Amino acid sequence: MQDSPLARVQAALREAGLGALWVSAPANVQYLTGFESPEDGRVLVTQDSATLYTDARYTLQAAQQSSVPQFIGRPPESLAHAAEQLARLSAPAAFEADALTVAALDILRESWPGELVPTQGLVSGLRLRKTPAEQENIRTAQKLADQVYAEVRPLIQPGTRELDISLEIELRLRRAGAAPAFETIVASGLRGALPHGTASDKVIQEGELVTVDMGAALAGYNSDMTRTVAVGEVSGELRRIYNAVLEAEQAAVRAVRPGLTGRDLDDVARQVLERHGLAGAFSHSLGHGIGLEVHEGPRLAAISDDPIEAGMVITIEPGVYLPELGGVRIEDLVLVTETGYEVLSQAPVERV
Repeated sequence: MQDSPLARVQAALREAGLGALWVSAPANVQYLTGFESPEDGRVLVTQDSATLYTDARYTLQAAQQSSVPQFIGRPPESLAHAAEQLARLSAPAAFEADALTVAALDILRESWPGELVPTQGLVSGLRLRKTPAEQENIRTAQKLADQVYAEVRPLIQPGTRELDISLEIELRLRRAGAAPAFETIVASGLRGALPHGTASDKVIQEGELVTVDMGAALAGYNSDMTRTVAVGEVSGELRRIYNAVLEAEQAAVRAVRPGLTGRDLDDVARQVLERHGLAGAFSHSLGHGIGLEVHEGPRLAAISDDPIEAGMVITIEPGVYLPELGGVRIEDLVLVTETGYEVLSQAPVERV
Protein backbone atom coordinates (compact mmCIF):
# COMPACT_ATOMS: atom_id res chain seq x y z
CA MET A 1 0.00 0.00 0.00
CA GLN A 2 2.91 2.35 0.71
CA ASP A 3 3.84 2.45 -2.99
CA SER A 4 0.29 2.37 -4.34
CA PRO A 5 -0.81 5.11 -6.77
CA LEU A 6 -2.95 6.62 -4.03
CA ALA A 7 -0.09 6.66 -1.52
CA ARG A 8 2.20 8.26 -4.07
CA VAL A 9 -0.33 11.02 -4.80
CA GLN A 10 -0.71 11.67 -1.09
CA ALA A 11 3.06 11.93 -0.72
CA ALA A 12 3.12 14.40 -3.62
CA LEU A 13 0.44 16.49 -1.89
CA ARG A 14 2.50 16.66 1.29
CA GLU A 15 5.62 17.61 -0.65
CA ALA A 16 3.76 20.37 -2.52
CA GLY A 17 2.09 21.71 0.62
CA LEU A 18 -1.39 20.92 -0.71
CA GLY A 19 -4.20 19.68 1.47
CA ALA A 20 -6.20 17.86 -1.19
CA LEU A 21 -6.63 17.11 -4.90
CA TRP A 22 -9.96 16.92 -6.73
CA VAL A 23 -9.46 14.27 -9.43
CA SER A 24 -11.81 14.54 -12.41
CA ALA A 25 -9.88 13.06 -15.37
CA PRO A 26 -11.57 9.68 -15.97
CA ALA A 27 -8.32 7.75 -16.49
CA ASN A 28 -6.92 9.16 -13.26
CA VAL A 29 -10.11 8.27 -11.39
CA GLN A 30 -9.82 4.67 -12.54
CA TYR A 31 -6.07 4.56 -11.83
CA LEU A 32 -6.57 5.62 -8.21
CA THR A 33 -9.72 3.65 -7.43
CA GLY A 34 -10.18 0.76 -9.88
CA PHE A 35 -13.68 2.05 -10.67
CA GLU A 36 -14.46 1.04 -14.26
CA SER A 37 -17.04 3.75 -15.03
CA PRO A 38 -14.69 6.63 -14.25
CA GLU A 39 -16.42 9.15 -16.48
CA ASP A 40 -19.15 9.15 -13.81
CA GLY A 41 -16.77 9.36 -10.87
CA ARG A 42 -14.64 11.90 -9.06
CA VAL A 43 -12.07 11.43 -6.30
CA LEU A 44 -11.11 13.71 -3.45
CA VAL A 45 -7.63 12.79 -2.25
CA THR A 46 -6.33 14.35 0.95
CA GLN A 47 -2.98 13.76 2.59
CA ASP A 48 -4.39 10.88 4.63
CA SER A 49 -7.67 9.79 3.02
CA ALA A 50 -9.58 9.43 -0.24
CA THR A 51 -13.23 9.31 -1.28
CA LEU A 52 -14.74 8.11 -4.55
CA TYR A 53 -17.83 10.10 -5.52
CA THR A 54 -20.41 8.63 -7.88
CA ASP A 55 -24.17 8.30 -8.11
CA ALA A 56 -26.76 5.66 -7.24
CA ARG A 57 -26.51 3.93 -10.63
CA TYR A 58 -23.10 2.64 -9.55
CA THR A 59 -23.66 1.77 -5.88
CA LEU A 60 -23.00 -1.96 -6.34
CA GLN A 61 -20.36 -1.58 -9.05
CA ALA A 62 -18.31 0.91 -7.03
CA ALA A 63 -18.44 -1.30 -3.97
CA GLN A 64 -17.29 -4.31 -5.99
CA GLN A 65 -14.51 -2.59 -7.90
CA SER A 66 -13.00 -0.06 -5.53
CA SER A 67 -11.37 -0.33 -2.12
CA VAL A 68 -11.55 3.46 -1.80
CA PRO A 69 -14.47 4.55 0.42
CA GLN A 70 -17.42 5.79 -1.61
CA PHE A 71 -19.96 8.56 -1.31
CA ILE A 72 -23.08 7.90 -3.40
CA GLY A 73 -25.12 10.94 -4.28
CA ARG A 74 -26.03 13.58 -6.81
CA PRO A 75 -23.37 16.20 -7.71
CA PRO A 76 -24.64 18.88 -5.28
CA GLU A 77 -24.61 16.36 -2.42
CA SER A 78 -21.14 15.12 -3.38
CA LEU A 79 -19.72 18.63 -3.52
CA ALA A 80 -21.26 19.46 -0.13
CA HIS A 81 -19.74 16.31 1.38
CA ALA A 82 -16.34 17.17 -0.10
CA ALA A 83 -16.65 20.74 1.18
CA GLU A 84 -17.05 19.41 4.72
CA GLN A 85 -13.74 17.54 4.39
CA LEU A 86 -11.97 20.54 2.85
CA ALA A 87 -13.16 22.82 5.64
CA ARG A 88 -11.01 20.81 8.07
CA LEU A 89 -7.81 21.35 6.08
CA SER A 90 -5.29 24.08 6.70
CA ALA A 91 -3.60 23.76 3.27
CA PRO A 92 -5.23 24.70 -0.06
CA ALA A 93 -6.95 22.20 -2.33
CA ALA A 94 -5.87 21.56 -5.92
CA PHE A 95 -7.74 20.63 -9.07
CA GLU A 96 -6.67 19.10 -12.40
CA ALA A 97 -6.44 22.16 -14.63
CA ASP A 98 -6.24 20.09 -17.82
CA ALA A 99 -9.35 18.03 -17.02
CA LEU A 100 -11.85 20.60 -15.76
CA THR A 101 -14.06 22.92 -17.79
CA VAL A 102 -14.40 26.58 -16.85
CA ALA A 103 -18.02 25.94 -15.89
CA ALA A 104 -17.07 23.04 -13.61
CA LEU A 105 -14.37 25.15 -11.97
CA ASP A 106 -16.90 27.90 -11.30
CA ILE A 107 -19.11 25.34 -9.55
CA LEU A 108 -16.20 24.19 -7.39
CA ARG A 109 -15.39 27.76 -6.39
CA GLU A 110 -19.02 28.38 -5.46
CA SER A 111 -19.22 25.15 -3.46
CA TRP A 112 -15.93 25.01 -1.60
CA PRO A 113 -14.16 27.14 0.98
CA GLY A 114 -10.61 28.39 0.65
CA GLU A 115 -8.09 28.61 -2.14
CA LEU A 116 -8.17 26.32 -5.21
CA VAL A 117 -4.80 25.69 -6.86
CA PRO A 118 -4.45 24.47 -10.48
CA THR A 119 -2.16 21.49 -11.09
CA GLN A 120 -1.17 19.46 -14.13
CA GLY A 121 0.32 15.98 -14.35
CA LEU A 122 0.25 15.14 -10.66
CA VAL A 123 -1.59 11.85 -11.27
CA SER A 124 -1.00 11.32 -14.98
CA GLY A 125 2.74 11.59 -14.39
CA LEU A 126 2.54 8.51 -12.19
CA ARG A 127 0.81 6.60 -14.98
CA LEU A 128 3.73 6.94 -17.40
CA ARG A 129 5.60 3.94 -16.00
CA LYS A 130 3.36 0.90 -15.94
CA THR A 131 3.37 -1.54 -13.04
CA PRO A 132 3.87 -5.24 -13.84
CA ALA A 133 0.11 -5.73 -13.51
CA GLU A 134 -0.59 -2.91 -15.96
CA GLN A 135 1.99 -4.27 -18.38
CA GLU A 136 0.25 -7.63 -18.30
CA ASN A 137 -3.13 -6.01 -18.95
CA ILE A 138 -1.75 -4.25 -22.04
CA ARG A 139 0.04 -7.40 -23.16
CA THR A 140 -3.23 -9.36 -22.91
CA ALA A 141 -5.13 -6.71 -24.89
CA GLN A 142 -2.48 -6.80 -27.61
CA LYS A 143 -2.52 -10.61 -27.80
CA LEU A 144 -6.24 -10.44 -28.42
CA ALA A 145 -5.76 -7.79 -31.11
CA ASP A 146 -3.11 -9.97 -32.77
CA GLN A 147 -5.52 -12.90 -32.75
CA VAL A 148 -8.35 -10.89 -34.30
CA TYR A 149 -6.07 -9.42 -36.94
CA ALA A 150 -4.92 -12.92 -37.91
CA GLU A 151 -8.55 -13.99 -38.32
CA VAL A 152 -9.46 -10.98 -40.44
CA ARG A 153 -6.32 -10.70 -42.60
CA PRO A 154 -7.54 -13.32 -45.17
CA LEU A 155 -10.64 -11.18 -45.76
CA ILE A 156 -8.62 -8.25 -47.11
CA GLN A 157 -9.21 -9.07 -50.77
CA PRO A 158 -10.36 -7.31 -53.94
CA GLY A 159 -14.08 -6.65 -53.86
CA THR A 160 -14.34 -6.25 -50.09
CA ARG A 161 -15.43 -2.92 -48.63
CA GLU A 162 -13.25 -1.18 -46.05
CA LEU A 163 -16.32 -1.08 -43.79
CA ASP A 164 -16.66 -4.86 -43.96
CA ILE A 165 -13.10 -5.31 -42.67
CA SER A 166 -13.66 -2.79 -39.89
CA LEU A 167 -16.93 -4.40 -38.84
CA GLU A 168 -15.33 -7.86 -38.74
CA ILE A 169 -12.52 -6.57 -36.52
CA GLU A 170 -14.88 -4.87 -34.10
CA LEU A 171 -17.33 -7.78 -34.01
CA ARG A 172 -14.59 -10.30 -33.27
CA LEU A 173 -13.12 -8.08 -30.55
CA ARG A 174 -16.49 -7.87 -28.83
CA ARG A 175 -17.12 -11.59 -29.15
CA ALA A 176 -13.80 -12.15 -27.39
CA GLY A 177 -14.88 -9.94 -24.48
CA ALA A 178 -13.06 -6.76 -25.47
CA ALA A 179 -14.04 -3.56 -27.27
CA PRO A 180 -12.37 -1.50 -29.98
CA ALA A 181 -9.87 0.82 -28.32
CA PHE A 182 -10.71 3.48 -30.93
CA GLU A 183 -12.53 3.73 -34.26
CA THR A 184 -10.81 1.19 -36.47
CA ILE A 185 -8.93 2.60 -39.45
CA VAL A 186 -9.12 0.75 -42.77
CA ALA A 187 -7.80 2.88 -45.64
CA SER A 188 -7.10 1.49 -49.11
CA GLY A 189 -5.62 2.91 -52.29
CA LEU A 190 -5.54 6.70 -52.40
CA ARG A 191 -7.37 6.81 -49.05
CA GLY A 192 -4.19 5.42 -47.49
CA ALA A 193 -2.89 9.00 -47.65
CA LEU A 194 -5.35 9.85 -44.85
CA PRO A 195 -3.52 9.21 -41.53
CA HIS A 196 -6.90 8.88 -39.80
CA GLY A 197 -8.79 7.32 -42.70
CA THR A 198 -11.56 5.53 -40.83
CA ALA A 199 -13.30 2.83 -42.83
CA SER A 200 -15.56 3.91 -45.70
CA ASP A 201 -17.74 2.09 -48.23
CA LYS A 202 -14.86 2.11 -50.72
CA VAL A 203 -14.24 -1.28 -52.31
CA ILE A 204 -10.67 -2.61 -52.10
CA GLN A 205 -9.05 -3.07 -55.50
CA GLU A 206 -6.29 -5.28 -56.89
CA GLY A 207 -2.88 -3.59 -56.73
CA GLU A 208 -3.67 -1.40 -53.71
CA LEU A 209 -2.10 -1.06 -50.28
CA VAL A 210 -4.49 -1.29 -47.34
CA THR A 211 -3.69 0.22 -43.94
CA VAL A 212 -5.38 -1.29 -40.87
CA ASP A 213 -4.97 0.51 -37.54
CA MET A 214 -6.72 -1.28 -34.67
CA GLY A 215 -6.63 -1.81 -30.93
CA ALA A 216 -8.36 -3.77 -28.19
CA ALA A 217 -9.69 -2.31 -24.95
CA LEU A 218 -9.73 -4.89 -22.17
CA ALA A 219 -10.04 -4.42 -18.39
CA GLY A 220 -9.62 -0.70 -18.86
CA TYR A 221 -6.32 -0.96 -20.77
CA ASN A 222 -5.69 -0.45 -24.48
CA SER A 223 -3.53 -1.76 -27.29
CA ASP A 224 -2.65 -0.11 -30.61
CA MET A 225 -1.15 -1.61 -33.78
CA THR A 226 -1.02 -0.81 -37.51
CA ARG A 227 -0.25 -3.03 -40.46
CA THR A 228 -0.20 -2.09 -44.15
CA VAL A 229 -0.70 -4.96 -46.60
CA ALA A 230 -0.62 -5.35 -50.36
CA VAL A 231 -3.58 -6.71 -52.29
CA GLY A 232 -1.98 -8.45 -55.24
CA GLU A 233 0.96 -6.88 -57.02
CA VAL A 234 1.56 -3.19 -56.26
CA SER A 235 3.56 -0.63 -58.23
CA GLY A 236 7.28 -0.23 -57.78
CA GLU A 237 6.81 3.18 -56.18
CA LEU A 238 4.37 1.83 -53.60
CA ARG A 239 6.83 -0.95 -52.88
CA ARG A 240 9.64 1.58 -52.43
CA ILE A 241 7.57 3.66 -49.99
CA TYR A 242 6.50 0.60 -48.03
CA ASN A 243 10.05 -0.65 -47.60
CA ALA A 244 11.26 2.82 -46.54
CA VAL A 245 8.59 3.02 -43.83
CA LEU A 246 9.38 -0.50 -42.68
CA GLU A 247 13.09 0.35 -42.46
CA ALA A 248 12.30 3.49 -40.43
CA GLU A 249 9.96 1.61 -38.11
CA GLN A 250 12.38 -1.20 -37.42
CA ALA A 251 15.27 1.21 -36.86
CA ALA A 252 13.26 3.19 -34.31
CA VAL A 253 12.14 0.03 -32.50
CA ARG A 254 15.73 -1.20 -32.27
CA ALA A 255 16.76 2.17 -30.81
CA VAL A 256 14.31 2.02 -27.90
CA ARG A 257 15.99 2.06 -24.50
CA PRO A 258 15.83 4.06 -21.27
CA GLY A 259 17.71 7.35 -21.25
CA LEU A 260 16.55 8.63 -24.63
CA THR A 261 13.91 11.28 -25.24
CA GLY A 262 10.89 11.25 -27.50
CA ARG A 263 12.83 13.52 -29.87
CA ASP A 264 15.70 11.04 -30.07
CA LEU A 265 13.45 8.21 -31.26
CA ASP A 266 11.54 10.45 -33.66
CA ASP A 267 14.86 11.52 -35.17
CA VAL A 268 15.88 7.90 -35.83
CA ALA A 269 12.82 7.24 -37.99
CA ARG A 270 12.85 10.65 -39.65
CA GLN A 271 16.50 10.32 -40.69
CA VAL A 272 15.77 6.99 -42.41
CA LEU A 273 12.90 8.55 -44.33
CA GLU A 274 15.09 11.55 -45.17
CA ARG A 275 17.57 9.24 -46.88
CA HIS A 276 14.71 7.97 -49.04
CA GLY A 277 13.49 11.49 -49.83
CA LEU A 278 10.27 10.91 -47.88
CA ALA A 279 10.68 12.83 -44.62
CA GLY A 280 8.39 15.61 -45.86
CA ALA A 281 5.57 13.09 -46.24
CA PHE A 282 5.86 11.93 -42.59
CA SER A 283 3.28 14.36 -41.23
CA HIS A 284 2.80 13.25 -37.63
CA SER A 285 4.86 12.32 -34.60
CA LEU A 286 6.50 8.91 -34.23
CA GLY A 287 4.36 7.65 -31.37
CA HIS A 288 2.91 7.99 -27.91
CA GLY A 289 2.42 6.23 -24.63
CA ILE A 290 -0.57 3.98 -24.10
CA GLY A 291 -2.37 2.51 -21.09
CA LEU A 292 -5.70 3.53 -19.59
CA GLU A 293 -5.87 6.00 -22.47
CA VAL A 294 -4.96 5.28 -26.07
CA HIS A 295 -2.92 8.47 -26.23
CA GLU A 296 -0.95 9.40 -23.13
CA GLY A 297 2.63 10.31 -22.29
CA PRO A 298 5.37 10.14 -23.27
CA ARG A 299 5.12 11.88 -26.61
CA LEU A 300 7.54 10.73 -29.31
CA ALA A 301 7.89 13.79 -31.52
CA ALA A 302 10.44 16.14 -33.03
CA ILE A 303 9.71 18.70 -30.30
CA SER A 304 9.42 16.30 -27.35
CA ASP A 305 11.92 16.19 -24.49
CA ASP A 306 9.82 13.55 -22.68
CA PRO A 307 12.22 10.98 -21.21
CA ILE A 308 11.95 7.33 -22.21
CA GLU A 309 11.99 5.18 -19.05
CA ALA A 310 11.73 1.50 -18.20
CA GLY A 311 8.13 0.44 -17.63
CA MET A 312 6.67 2.72 -20.29
CA VAL A 313 4.58 1.22 -23.09
CA ILE A 314 4.89 3.21 -26.31
CA THR A 315 3.94 3.03 -29.97
CA ILE A 316 6.41 3.31 -32.84
CA GLU A 317 4.41 4.29 -35.94
CA PRO A 318 6.11 6.16 -38.78
CA GLY A 319 4.06 6.80 -41.87
CA VAL A 320 4.33 8.27 -45.35
CA TYR A 321 1.30 9.86 -47.03
CA LEU A 322 1.23 10.90 -50.69
CA PRO A 323 -2.21 12.13 -51.88
CA GLU A 324 -1.54 11.18 -55.50
CA LEU A 325 -0.40 7.65 -54.62
CA GLY A 326 -1.61 6.44 -51.20
CA GLY A 327 0.08 5.84 -47.90
CA VAL A 328 1.87 3.44 -45.59
CA ARG A 329 1.99 3.21 -41.81
CA ILE A 330 3.49 0.42 -39.73
CA GLU A 331 3.06 0.46 -35.95
CA ASP A 332 4.27 -1.75 -33.15
CA LEU A 333 3.47 -1.66 -29.45
CA VAL A 334 6.69 -1.65 -27.42
CA LEU A 335 7.45 -2.12 -23.73
CA VAL A 336 10.55 -0.24 -22.58
CA THR A 337 12.66 -2.56 -20.40
CA GLU A 338 15.64 -1.85 -18.15
CA THR A 339 18.04 -2.80 -20.94
CA GLY A 340 16.07 -2.06 -24.10
CA TYR A 341 12.67 -3.11 -25.34
CA GLU A 342 10.13 -5.87 -25.87
CA VAL A 343 7.78 -5.77 -28.86
CA LEU A 344 4.29 -6.67 -27.66
CA SER A 345 2.56 -6.67 -31.06
CA GLN A 346 3.26 -9.99 -32.74
CA ALA A 347 1.09 -9.79 -35.87
CA PRO A 348 3.34 -10.50 -38.86
CA VAL A 349 4.73 -7.57 -40.80
CA GLU A 350 4.43 -8.59 -44.42
CA ARG A 351 6.97 -8.00 -47.14
CA VAL A 352 5.67 -6.16 -50.20
